[in-house]
Order: sequence, then C-alpha cells, then structure tokens
Amino acid sequence: MEIFEQNKTKVLQALGRGEFDYIETASEYAETEFFRFISAESILRELAQTYPTPRWKEEVPLWIYVASNISMRLHGVDSFHAFPMVVRAGGMINAFVEKLGEKTTHPDTGEVTLICEGFNDKNDYDRQTPCDQDYLRKMAKRTEAELLMKWFNRDVVGIFKQRHAFDPEGIFIGDASYLFVPDNDKYEGSSRMLFDEHNHPVNSKKVSPQRGQYTWRRCYKMISLIHTNRRAEFFLYAGIVVKAGKDHEGPILYDMVEQFVGFHGKGTLKKLILDRGFLDGPHIGRCKQQWGIDVLIPARRDMDIYQDVMGLARKGQVAFAPWTPPAEYPQPVPLHRPERIKKREEARQRTLDGKAHTKASYPALLRSEVALVKAVETFTSCPVPLDVIVNREVCDDGSEDYWVLLSTASISDPALGREEYALRTAIEERHRQLKCFSDLESFTSRSFSLIVNQVVFVLITYSLLQWYLLRIGRRELNTKTRTRTLDLLRPAITMVLIYYKGYVAYVSPLEHQELVLTLNEQARKKILAKTRKLRRSLANQLANPRAP
Repeated sequence: MEIFEQNKTKVLQALGRGEFDYIETASEYAETEFFRFISAESILRELAQTYPTPRWKEEVPLWIYVASNISMRLHGVDSFHAFPMVVRAGGMINAFVEKLGEKTTHPDTGEVTLICEGFNDKNDYDRQTPCDQDYLRKMAKRTEAELLMKWFNRDVVGIFKQRHAFDPEGIFIGDASYLFVPDNDKYEGSSRMLFDEHNHPVNSKKVSPQRGQYTWRRCYKMISLIHTNRRAEFFLYAGIVVKAGKDHEGPILYDMVEQFVGFHGKGTLKKLILDRGFLDGPHIGRCKQQWGIDVLIPARRDMDIYQDVMGLARKGQVAFAPWTPPAEYPQPVPLHRPERIKKREEARQRTLDGKAHTKASYPALLRSEVALVKAVETFTSCPVPLDVIVNREVCDDGSEDYWVLLSTASISDPALGREEYALRTAIEERHRQLKCFSDLESFTSRSFSLIVNQVVFVLITYSLLQWYLLRIGRRELNTKTRTRTLDLLRPAITMVLIYYKGYVAYVSPLEHQELVLTLNEQARKKILAKTRKLRRSLANQLANPRAP
C-alpha cells in the first residue's frame, strides 16, 4: 500500500522542471482525503493486520478488503453487488491510484471505467475493480461474528486509544437499540417480539394485543458503548455486541465494560451514563469498587431508594434550587441579513405563535428544580452508597413531576449531574442517523455473520469520520448526517491531482492551466512527451475487456 504525502511546493517545483509521475482529476475529494488521512495515520494498515481473516491464503491484501468495506459504508451501500459502482464513483481509487488502478475508456461502450492490475493471474478478462464483489461477500460471510465483534472491541478501539482519541474526562454512554428486520424466521439468531406504537417491547402475556396498538416485529439487539466529551462534540463507538432481540441488555453491557477494562486498562473509562434498563446493584457496585468507574443512572419509581427520597422531598426536607438548561453553543450568524429575510422570519414566528395558542391545552412547564441527597444506602443490592439527584418539574396547573438520578460519584452540584445525564439522550439522534442515513439496519442478507459485518463496518466508518473531522478542525460537522457531512466537505469544483515521487499536489483546473502555460520550453517538451506516453499506455490498457 503506497501513501502519498501532500506537498504542493515540492510537486510544483518538479512540474516546473517538466517532471511528474501521473496526473488525474478527482471530484470525490472528501472521500479521497479521508482515505489518505487514515492511510497516513497507518490506521488502514493496522486494521488489516489485526483483522480476524478466515482465509489461510491471502491473494488479495486485507487492506483492500477493509478499505472497500469502509468505502461502501461511506456511500450508504449495504449490498456487495453495488461495489463496482462505488469504486468507480467514489474517491478510494484516487487515494491509492498506484496500487488500485486508473480510469480509462471501454473500447466497445465508450464508457469511463477502471483498469486494475489485480493481485493474481486468474482473470480471463481485464480487471475493472481492485477485487471482485464476490470476494468481499464471501470474506464477510466466512468471518465469524463473535471474532469480528471482538476485533472491533479490542483492536479497532485500541487503534483509537493509541492515537489519544479518548477525552481525558472519560465519559462513556451505554445503550441498547433494536435493529428491525423483515418478519422472516430465516434471519439467523433473530427474535420475534411484541412492540407498542413507540417501538418499546411489551410482554405478550401481560397485555391483550389489540389491532393497531401492538405489533409483532422481528429484531436483533445492538448493545453499544459510546465515548463522547462534555460538549458532545463527537461520538466514538468503543464497544459493540449484536444479539437476539430477546436477550437482556444488562449483563451483556457489564460484560462489555469488563472486557473494555481488560483490553484497554483502567483509567480510560471513568464515567458511565446509563438508562434504567441497566439497573443492577451488584454490577454498579463492581464498576465503582473494582474498576474505579462512576455510574450515573435513573431510578425506577418502584424502588425503595426512590420512595425514600420522595418522602423527604414531599416533607420539605430537601432543598430544591432552580435549574435552567445550559445555553447552546452559539452558531455563527450573518452580520448582514437582507430585509426580506428578516420579514420572512418574523412571519414564521407569528405563525408558530398562532399554532401554539390553538393547540390543546396541556400543562405548560413553569420551572425545573434540582436537589441533592448525599450517601443514600437504601439500594440494598448495591454495595456502595449513592448520591441522589432529585429532579422536580413544576407545571402551570400546579402539578409536579419527580424523577431521580443515582450516582456512585460524590456530587457537589446536582445541576451538573443532570446536565451530564442529558448526554445519554443525544444517543437516540445518533442511532436515528445511522439507521436512516447509513443503512445500519437495511440488511440484504439473513446470515448473522453478514449482519454483524454490516453493523461493525458502519460503526467503524462512523467513528473514523467523527475523529477525522475533529483532526481537520471541522468538529461542527459531527452532528450532521453522513450524506450532509460529505456534501459540505466536497469542493465546489473538480480538483486536479499531480503525483511525483510519493507526493501529491491539489490544484484547481485554472491553476493547473496557468502552470502549464507559463512553463519554459524545455519543461513543456518533457511534459508533452510524458503526457503522450501516458495517453498511449491508457489507450491500450483494456486489451481483453469484459463484454458489455
């Protein structure tokens, strides 16, 4: 695998002498730069070196397989049959042009295609993709699902840790999400469960399913460990397990936490934010006592600890203080706003105000308050005392609603604890983006190994893209969908890429034209001779093309 370093000065100096190796245009600039970045950081090489390959003979380099899988996920493609389209339209080929191939014209159809050298002599026709789509599919299917998840949890996450991608504060979020598939029992390891209209599972023995109220759906469950910082500027997946939908997520997540500590040591995961589905006293205590991990989790209303602090709150024995949500980080606003835009926005606000007044009268929230109760020990199955944050919502009709957060950390300011818990709800939007815009659950195969392959590589691609945006100073794009992010990263014009001895320069077409027209006569003659040689080479590349 050859990596090209950006060095515009060096390449243009060589061009001034009439020297260059190759030249091409690239419209998929964002994807090309992304692959160059993960190659320069040696991430692609390390991913390939640690991949749990099922093959004893390696004819196609593993980095080709990993890069091809990532390229498909960048394009939101789940079917391997679409790989030829992706590799022709995408930017991966531009990042590794010396190894993967070049663009040329099919002699029969006149269509632009690729000519690839390939990695063996078993082809009856000229290669038009770096590897065959069937190779990718078979490789993914034969990789054991358990080994693939272990590879992600140990080796992929380890690559991030080695590059200091984890925030020093060590905030992680545990979550479980259902992945729905068609109601076909051929989906290996799936479960058929009853869900309400909000896609929450219900016990079919405790409810009488009514038409339109509950629905039987087939699903898997994805349990994940996600890393972020206090400002939610990024989300990196740090652990993943895919199981049958009926499996309880609690024990699986705590096993994942233990595995994370075993793989990556203590001190990286410092704070774990969970929802009430993971309430488990012994495991919460174990996180605190054995691994130094503080857990923040809401209590259920039927728990003794909830009833105890509610008794204190209703008797006025806890001191509530007002809580206001933190202001969102300011977005840049144009200094000049045309008058017509101001009027349009004012009209929109009047419309929204009118709609708010015509809605059915529901109690409006007047204020939110928080209080703190220290060192409570009535969660008897938990071996450590808990600080309790009591949250009270007061409405304009006089009604009050309470909810409670439990923390193994010593809390000094309950408002900060409530703000930390708000990070967990942001996960729902991330999962929605992955399902709607990255085909996280658009499974085209019923094989469990292929389903896990799709989930794992979607999350690898998502995490790599999040970290890449941080590194290039575009962290504001981390909240966008995959398609919107790539749209914003692409340049408005096609770029010309000039290669010379391991270096590459990006110039606009007009800049390239100016460079060529201002060269001295000797340099122009050398470039003309090299250009003619390359054209003759490309014209005869497809000596034995595949029939159209």
